Amino acid sequence: MYNGSYFPGETHVPSNAQKKQLLSPEASEKILMIGLVGILGVTGDDGYPYTVPVNYAYETGKIYFHSARTGHKLDGINRNSKVSFCVIDKDEIVPEKLTSYYRSTVAFGHARVVTDDALKLHAMQLLARKYSPGFEAQASDEIRQSWSKFIVVEIIIDHLTGKEAIELVKRREA
Repeated sequence: MYNGSYFPGETHVPSNAQKKQLLSPEASEKILMIGLVGILGVTGDDGYPYTVPVNYAYETGKIYFHSARTGHKLDGINRNSKVSFCVIDKDEIVPEKLTSYYRSTVAFGHARVVTDDALKLHAMQLLARKYSPGFEAQASDEIRQSWSKFIVVEIIIDHLTGKEAIELVKRREA
């Protein structure tokens, strides 16, 4: 959770305005719970960052998503298990004020391919409940039929931080 910096190990001291914009750990976690798409950041080729949107499920300090068995994001995770995961809760462009009213959270953690079949199934059930409520039976059939064609990745969160536009802070305080 928030430890006084924006990133683990960072020595930057936020200004008072920046501190006001920081979300509580609970608010940051809520964004993870309700968000629909997260942006996964991994170490890409030649040290370049590589980001990709993924559907995900969140449960108790862990993020789960499924993937093909091979691909660029898995290459990045195998190269370096440290990842970031960003979810945007609000992004309202306010042209007349030359700004946007935003709220987002970023999780930093370690990713790994799930090798335990029970955990893999649990993660897929979480995803099915989130994205296909009422169609869990159909999802179970699909999971069973394609079991060997996909993997599940688990991100164990080490650090979570969230931030919102100062205008949203002022609205909430009013």
